[in-house]
Amino acid sequence: MLKISKRLQTIADCVTPGSRTADIGSDHAMLPVYLLQTNKAPSAIAGELNQGPYEAARKQAMDAGLLKRLDVRRGDGLSVLQPGEADTVTIAGMGGALMSDILEAGYGQGKLEGVRELVLQPNVGEDIVRGWLIKRGWYLQAEFILEEDGKIYEVLHAVKLQDDPTGDALTALDARLYDSSFLPIEMNAEQGKALLLQMGPHLLRQPTDVLVDKWRLELEKLERICAQLSLSDLQQASEKREQFRAQMKAIEEVLHCLPTVKRSFS
Repeated sequence: MLKISKRLQTIADCVTPGSRTADIGSDHAMLPVYLLQTNKAPSAIAGELNQGPYEAARKQAMDAGLLKRLDVRRGDGLSVLQPGEADTVTIAGMGGALMSDILEAGYGQGKLEGVRELVLQPNVGEDIVRGWLIKRGWYLQAEFILEEDGKIYEVLHAVKLQDDPTGDALTALDARLYDSSFLPIEMNAEQGKALLLQMGPHLLRQPTDVLVDKWRLELEKLERICAQLSLSDLQQASEKREQFRAQMKAIEEVLHCLPTVKRSFS
């Protein structure tokens, strides 16, 4: 049995048992091999653009004796899929902007037809992915945050609602999910939604110390950026610094109201 990382295990745990799974940007195909070995997926597709990782994925499938159940394909993003081939699509280990571009291209090509769930692990730019899910009619069912080997990861689990032809049910669910009134902070609905997109609506409702750690580090990063901007006399730099300061203030207010153990950001 292949041993996988905590990050990949979190992704694997989100996959609905019995789902035909396509792992895009599969690298060494560790995730699909694990899903097949544990019989969580009856079949899988591993997509990889670059020759080296493609060959590594082929070798992993061969060594595991899974070439009949794991189809390793070389191609760009979701282009490796045919409509209706997969129930679940997983994408992990890339920036949120690139991930959203891959999803959008696949959406435009009809590659997501028949897909019922997405399990996504962007390294940065999670807000961009959340925004894409809203735009293209996917409900963010759950979120997870974890730390492994000194890095913090977020995993987003989104689903397509069944029997919602008008989209009214999804609209109502999204309205509740991105309603920030549970946070005791003065802000309008638009500001609140932007914060939830940035920090995670599920993560903020069930906060953990890892979440606090992530945003403490983010505040430190923003502080360094502001210090650099303060060295410039340009009006644009001053305006940018004020934008970052406002963002930092909002994040700090959110962190102070979360019922978590750590308060090291104070």
